[in-house]
Parts: sequence; structure tokens; C-alpha cells
Amino acid sequence: MSRAAWYRAIEARVIEELAPGVARLWGAPASKAQRILAAVWAAGPGAVASHRSSAWLWGVDRPSSDPIDVSMHSRTTKFAPRGVVAHRPRDLLDLRPIPRDGIPTTSPVRMLLDLGAVDPGRVPAALDTIISAKVVRPAAIRAGLDRHSRQGRHGVVALRAALDARSIDEVPADSLLEVRMAELITRFQLPPTEFHPIVEGFEIDFRVLGSIVLIECDGHEAHGLDRGQFEFDRIRDATLTAAGYVIVHVTWVEVTRRPTAVAKRLQAVLRKWAPEVLANWTAA
Repeated sequence: MSRAAWYRAIEARVIEELAPGVARLWGAPASKAQRILAAVWAAGPGAVASHRSSAWLWGVDRPSSDPIDVSMHSRTTKFAPRGVVAHRPRDLLDLRPIPRDGIPTTSPVRMLLDLGAVDPGRVPAALDTIISAKVVRPAAIRAGLDRHSRQGRHGVVALRAALDARSIDEVPADSLLEVRMAELITRFQLPPTEFHPIVEGFEIDFRVLGSIVLIECDGHEAHGLDRGQFEFDRIRDATLTAAGYVIVHVTWVEVTRRPTAVAKRLQAVLRKWAPEVLANWTAA
């Protein structure tokens, strides 16, 4: 299409221009994803949705007032349409585009770092969403943070703080439920536990030190929706029980709404199966 034909089509209301060089047919349903894609295409080759827009594409809840964020490799291209924030980062690490709903966007790790540069207060919530959805494991995020950590890199501080808040004994937690359970153990002064030990070949959420008592945190998103995970949990529990271990399962509702009941249940289990551990800890 020639430039003249392009403008004639706009004037005739055959197409509606969304960004320089990008248009849609009149009557096509408008959407946020459409506006993000238009901005990415208008920014030129190599451009990706980033920062707040990337967070939204990865399923993070974002305010409707967010501008569209686009990152470009070129630092000389003039691109600043209304409602779009153009980023020209010096740090090009992890900027390889990943298709998300057909839109080139940044990786989850890069998104979390970039989000920390423009909206640090919402990084913890974004981190919870990404980890809970099993988009990427905490260890991979920590590795990405280490790759980007250098003096002056925006977003590193916010992401590191969010990761540290989710870590237990310096081990990244796989879920917010594990963090809440660790807080419950400390709050009710229960005997110390080991986080993510390997028992009979299985990674367990918590093991009460010096005992056969294991604690498993059953988040609905991880254990209630996936049939394969459900079957794996049954096999693991049967194997551990046959090996002489006692498994205490806790859920989000129990830990957050009935913490006292959870603590009393654990104390009762310890009195039954590890009375010496409970007695020694109470005496100390």
C-alpha cells in the first residue's frame, strides 16, 4: 500500500490508525492486547512489550490506567505516540521476545526486573502471580536476578526484596502458602523445621527436626487442579507412610484463617509421634 493509499483509507474510514504505520479495520473489537500489539509493531523490528504491559500479558493484575510500555533495541529511533512509554534500555540481557497471546513480550524474569524500575511496590504481587501460576520457578528468578545484578540496574532492589520476603532459611519458597506456614511455625513457637528437605527421594515442604513428622502445604493451584500432581501426591504419601513418616497436610484457608487450630494439631501430632522433640523444645 502506498502512503497516499494509506491516508485515503484512513480518511474514508476503511481503517483506523492506532499508531504510526499500524491500523485496524473499523468495527473490529478494541482491546488492550490490540493496543499493545499496535505499539510493538509501530516501534519497529525487535521491539517488545515490557514493564507494565508485559506484566499484564503474563497474567498479573494491573491498573486500567497503566500506559503501554515498549522496549526497543535502538536508542536513536524517535518513537513516542500518545499513551505509550518507549524504553531504550542499555541492558539488553533477556530481551529476546517471547510470544504471549501473539504479542512479542519480555520474559517473566526480565518483566519482574523492569516492573521494579517503574512500579516497585507491585513487584511482590507480580512475583506471587508468576510463581503461583508455575510460569517460572523461584530458583530461576533468583538466577536471573544474579545475572542482572550490577550497580545502577533499576529494578534489582525491588525484586531482591520481594524474593527475600518469599525465602525460608535462604531457600526460595515455591508458594506464598509455604511462607505463611513458616511464619506460623515461628509465631506459635513450634519446634524448628527444615525447609525443602529430601526424604525418601521426595522434596518435602517442611520436616520437624529430629522427628518423623513432615508438613505438606497443599495449595489449590498446585495440588487441586492438576491430575498428574494429584496422582503424584498419593504415591509420595504412600511411600513416605510405608517408610514410617507421619504427614500433616495444611491448606491456605487453614493457615491464614485458623492458624491456632493448625498449631494445636501439629502439637498434638508431635505429642503422639515425637514427644521428646516437643518436650525438649518446650523446656529450652
